[in-house]
Amino acid sequence: MSQNLIPYTALKGKGVPYSKPHLWRLERAGKFPKRVPIGASRYGYVESEIDAHVDTLVAARDAAHDHAPNKPL
Repeated sequence: MSQNLIPYTALKGKGVPYSKPHLWRLERAGKFPKRVPIGASRYGYVESEIDAHVDTLVAARDAAHDHAPNKPL
């Protein structure tokens, strides 16, 4: 099975605009996929894990929206 690693700079294009320190905090809290070491002081992210994370955020938003009471605009 082939997995693509993407650099930090590609995360913004996936809809993840956070700084490195914020991502590390989320990672330690188990709220963001863990980095993969690829060299001296170099890390990548598994692209499918990032995509799944974004999909989970969208699904959570949709579920919360479906259960929210309808408010007039």
